[in-house]
Amino acid sequence: MLQVLDSNRAARQVEARSRSWMVGRQEIILGDCEDELARMAAGSVDVAVTSPPYNIGVAYRSYDDKRPRDEYLDWLRRIAVAIERVMKNDGSFFLNVGSTNADPWLAMDVANVFRETFTLQNNFTWVKSISIGDDSVGHFKPIAGQRFLNNNHESIFHFTKTGSVRLDRLAVGVPFKDKSNIARWGHDRDKRCAGNVWFIPYKTVRSKAQKFDHPAGFPVELPERCIRLHGKTGATVLDPFLGAGSTLVAAERLGCAGIGIEIDPQYAGTAMERLRAS
Repeated sequence: MLQVLDSNRAARQVEARSRSWMVGRQEIILGDCEDELARMAAGSVDVAVTSPPYNIGVAYRSYDDKRPRDEYLDWLRRIAVAIERVMKNDGSFFLNVGSTNADPWLAMDVANVFRETFTLQNNFTWVKSISIGDDSVGHFKPIAGQRFLNNNHESIFHFTKTGSVRLDRLAVGVPFKDKSNIARWGHDRDKRCAGNVWFIPYKTVRSKAQKFDHPAGFPVELPERCIRLHGKTGATVLDPFLGAGSTLVAAERLGCAGIGIEIDPQYAGTAMERLRAS
């Protein structure tokens, strides 16, 4: 069962502290990501994993998620430049963006903004729920009406500075289904690349508290997979839109140092409590 956190207590703890603090190997910074990224050293980050607000009207506590489209994209354009500055030349940046049925171009519009600064090296489809035959596995948000199908996936864009960053593909690999392929194709172990479609379901929850009182988090398994794929032991990990802290929980589990930036004190407090409990 997911641990239910006292978010108000966590927020009070954050507000009583300075603007940044450490939990294990992880640094949580309370502030606006544009300002905080400008304070970070250039070339200091190995892996960035983040999911910015999608501008679809999510009820965040400290951010307006329904800005004019041009204003929203201009803001992300500045964020892209700031992230590029703090990344190492062989770094990886994994950007999770979703769309809505009514606004299907949203993820591509965001990706095109980041394309101005980065090279798109891989494009992953994050599958949240899948039906095979008469069975289904995973979780999705049901929709009303007859125009659209349930939206069961989101995009993960893997950006790099050059497009030629070597990855540890087998760190997130899977066993061969047909074991004869191991010798026939010259592999030295029973593991192959899992490809660019990732099935990572949410855990079933029945309350906002079980979602850590954050309306749009992603499972810890998603940043874990991104960090493993980049393949650097002891990497420095960045999430400039930390939310409830899944990226830093993943970094801590993998023995990496992490930096998370969050503008809302309650979400930052929740991230701290999750790290303490992990």
